[in-house]
Order: sequence, then C-alpha cells, then structure tokens
Amino acid sequence: MESVQVVEFVARGSSRDVARAIEQFAQQHGHVSAIVVPWEGTATTLSMSVTSVRADGWAIEHTNLGTITLTDLGDGRTAVAVAGEEPEHAERDRLAAVFNRFALQLHRHFQAGS
Repeated sequence: MESVQVVEFVARGSSRDVARAIEQFAQQHGHVSAIVVPWEGTATTLSMSVTSVRADGWAIEHTNLGTITLTDLGDGRTAVAVAGEEPEHAERDRLAAVFNRFALQLHRHFQAGS
C-alpha cells in the first residue's frame, strides 16, 4: 500500500487568500476537491479538507484523503501543512497516489519564492 505524504512549505498571502487559491487550484485540476472547514479553524489557522469526488448519475461519493492546515505567519506569509489520511476505500492505493500528486503540485505551485 502506498503511504500518504506530509508536505510543509510557506506560501505568499494571508491564510484566507491562500485557501481561496488552493480551492481554485484543486477545481482547475479536477482530481480532488479542497474546501475550508470553518468549524475547525482558529483566529490564526484555517483547516481544509481534501476529498476525492466520484459521481455516478445522481449518486456522489466523497472520500476523505487528507487535510491542509494554513497558519497565518503575518507579513503576507502563510505556513501550509498538507497531511494525508489512508483512505478506507477499495482503491486506496490509487487515491493515495492522487493525494500525493496533489500535495506535490501544491508545493511546487504555492511555495513562496518559487
């Protein structure tokens, strides 16, 4: 079974701006969804859920793949921590690979200074 990655980096922008950009990035790439989970945030952190979504007619299946934690560092910088969860799913290896690819794409795209 493929293990899921933990990726940490610093991005430019406030945590809310980075969260919106990550949501748009996920939507544009289409393999996963990333949404803010407002009840898990604090004054300085935001939590995002990363899920795989599969539709079959009117039925929609959401599989939780991991969490993105955004911590506002001030000065227009945000610490980003992407942590995967082993999905309880028949296709867990494929889903773990999808999550890992997404985490690495986020790192490349959003890391400050890149």
